[in-house]
Amino acid sequence: MRRWIGLVGIVGLTGALFSAPVAEAKPPKECDVVSRNWTASAQIDQARTQRFTAYGNTGVGWTGGDSTYSVPLSHGRTAWLFSDTFWGPVNADGSRPTDVPFLNNSFVVERNGKLTTVPKEPRSLVEPDEPNTWNWLGAGLNHGKTLDVIFLEYGKTGPGSFDFAWRENKLVRFDATTLERKSISKLPSSANIQWASWLERVGAHTYIYGVEDLGAAKHMHLARITGTDLAKPWQYWTGTGWSSSEQDSARIMQGVANEYSVSRFKDGYLLVTQDTNEIFSRNIVAYTSCSPTGPFVRKATLYQTPETGAAGSYGNPNIITYNAHEHPDFRNGNELLITYNVNSLDPNADLYRDVTIYRPRFVKVTLTSTR
Repeated sequence: MRRWIGLVGIVGLTGALFSAPVAEAKPPKECDVVSRNWTASAQIDQARTQRFTAYGNTGVGWTGGDSTYSVPLSHGRTAWLFSDTFWGPVNADGSRPTDVPFLNNSFVVERNGKLTTVPKEPRSLVEPDEPNTWNWLGAGLNHGKTLDVIFLEYGKTGPGSFDFAWRENKLVRFDATTLERKSISKLPSSANIQWASWLERVGAHTYIYGVEDLGAAKHMHLARITGTDLAKPWQYWTGTGWSSSEQDSARIMQGVANEYSVSRFKDGYLLVTQDTNEIFSRNIVAYTSCSPTGPFVRKATLYQTPETGAAGSYGNPNIITYNAHEHPDFRNGNELLITYNVNSLDPNADLYRDVTIYRPRFVKVTLTSTR
C-alpha cells in the first residue's frame, strides 16, 4: 500500500558555503540562503487537519489516502492528489468495513473550506491497463486549461505483499476545470527513474525531479523542459550540463524519498524530504541549494513525526511515516506547509481497525535564519 521504503521539534544545524556545478545558466557559486544558519519550529496545522478529519469521517467519498500532492486550480480551488485511496463508508467506532472500496488514485478538491472527491463514484481516475498492475500518481502541474499529472505504473512480481515493481512513467492530462481525464501518453522510462517526485517552474523551464529507487538507497535525478508542456522533449542533468539522453541522467544525491519537493526559496532552492538514509525514519529534513541542480546542503531537521513506531502516538511498532514534502502555494513568508503520510506494515489489520492512520498530516514549519 504505497511506497514505504503531537510532537513539536526545534532543531538547527550550522550551514556552510558550497559551490554549485557549472551549467549553461551559470548559477551563482554562492547565495544568501545557503550561507545562513537555519532553525525550524513546527506546529500542527489544526484547521486543515480538522477539515480533512471531518470530511473523511463522513464516509462520503475519500476517507483516507497517501501521496498528498497539491495543485492550485482556477476559482480559488486546490486539487489534492492522492494515490491509494479508501472510499467510504466509515463505521461509527472509527473502523472501516472490510469490503470498503479501495482505489489507486483520486483527487480531493478544496474550495472555501469545503472538500469534494473526484471522481464521484468509487473507481480510480486512471485504472489498470492489464491485470496485476496499477497506477500511483506523483506531482502535477496546472498550465491553463490542462492539469498534467505524472503517473507511475506498477505491477506484481510475485505472490507476496511487497512483490511489486515500477514499470513506467505516464503523462495523464485532465481538463483543469472539470477534472475529466483527456489523454494518457508515455513519458521517458528507460533509465529506471521514476519521474514524478516534483515539478518546479523556474523562468523558461519546468524542472522534473525523479527518484532512482534501489530499495535501501534512493537517488535524486533531474530533467527539464522548455515551457510547461511535459510532452515536449526532455533534457537530463548530467552533473555538468544537459543531455537529450535519459541514460546520461546523473545521481545528484542519496537520501531523498520517492516523493519530495524542491522549490524556490529566497535566492536559492529548498529541498524537503523524509530522511531515507535511515530505515523508516521519523525525521523530515530540509536542504538548501543555490541551483535547482544542487548540491543540496543539509540545513535543518524540520519535524519528527510523532506517530512512528512502538514509541509513537499509536503505540504500534508497525506504524511508519513517509513521503514528506512542501506545498509552496500555501507558503506564508518563512512559514511552510508540509505534509507527510502515515501507514502500517500490517495494513490489512491496522488500516481497517482505525481510519485515522491512513490520512495525511499537515504541519506548519517556520524557518528562522542567522548568519
